Amino acid sequence: MGGNLRFCAGYGGAPPPNPGPPKKKPPRGGGGGGAPATVQGYLDILEDTLLAFRLPAFQPRLRARERRHPKLYWVDPGLVRAVKRLHGPIAPEERGALLEGWVLHLLRAHGEEGGLFDALHYWAPHPANRTGVDFLLRRDSELAAIEVKSQPRYHTGMLPGLRAIAALPGIARRVLVYGGKRSFRTGDGIDVWPVARLHQALAEGTLWP
Repeated sequence: MGGNLRFCAGYGGAPPPNPGPPKKKPPRGGGGGGAPATVQGYLDILEDTLLAFRLPAFQPRLRARERRHPKLYWVDPGLVRAVKRLHGPIAPEERGALLEGWVLHLLRAHGEEGGLFDALHYWAPHPANRTGVDFLLRRDSELAAIEVKSQPRYHTGMLPGLRAIAALPGIARRVLVYGGKRSFRTGDGIDVWPVARLHQALAEGTLWP
């Protein structure tokens, strides 16, 4: 299954391919166009064996044809590198996806152990213009949005998704987690935190205001 795992590794932190409608199983040894269903089967196996996790989209009151696909994450960010046979230093282009996956599973751990949230989603209302937020936590009627960027230098280009989500009813906190060291709040109320500050807030139970 190693080759299949390497195939699926390409979907970390991104929506998996649309499996389409169920397809009839081809005869043993025959051909058949069942590739999308096969991909869906591999994704099911990865999730059932606790190797991967599918994060659903936050999409209230959408019609079925407007539904967004879940995003696939490996349960250990290091698995992606192992499956791709990347054993050297982490390349700059890898850092974003690896950090995003690490934050996801940190949130999940606190959700399971400490009741951090009632539901966890990603938010992408306008996929065409790539506006979205990596993680949207719901607790009762409140929402907390978290965007993850690995770059060490803050710039306002990191904020479009967090600014767009401000109009969503129930937003109690918006957080940018980045690779820098300074914590501050922007003029429009977005908390900019280094990774250590997020870790502290989760440990102290102060993520929610």
